[in-house]
Amino acid sequence: MFKAKVLFIGPNESGKTVLANFLSDTADVGGEYRPTQGVRILEFESQAEGSHDNDKCDVELWDCSGDFKLETCWPAILKDSSGVVIIFNPDVPSHLKEIETWHSMFISSQGLQDSQCLLIAHHKPGSVVQDGRLPLASHLGRLPLIHSNLEEEPEDVKQAFCRYLGSVVKAMSESREREEMSIIT
Repeated sequence: MFKAKVLFIGPNESGKTVLANFLSDTADVGGEYRPTQGVRILEFESQAEGSHDNDKCDVELWDCSGDFKLETCWPAILKDSSGVVIIFNPDVPSHLKEIETWHSMFISSQGLQDSQCLLIAHHKPGSVVQDGRLPLASHLGRLPLIHSNLEEEPEDVKQAFCRYLGSVVKAMSESREREEMSIIT
């Protein structure tokens, strides 16, 4: 069974903790906003859709603070990560700009494949979800994007995350195979 270390990153108050709790079946979804201090690590088992035989996958989900004052900790957080999910609130214009910084710090610098990354446009309760195109920078437009609305379509969010995990596990498997082949040859 694969163990995937997946980082949830993005601007403050974008919904990272709410999504992390929901996807890991950890706690109530919602409640009063409390900023994450540093990082929270949630461990759970999930289906990895699209991987070999839709394997189960042990997930180590790192719910990271969106506070830039913790930037010095990011290299340690990034170490051995299998995937990165950038979560943002599409209703906050500054988030669309800020996710470019998150992308350069966490994805570009790590050389992760697009399939190991995911953008989640997380809609807060009561906001209007428009599935139209978001004004994203061109390099972000290549990444898979899902809209999440836990009030109206929670199972769609869970299924999309399982498909994402499948692509992460597939990339990990291919990387392991290449490594094994390089040892053999």
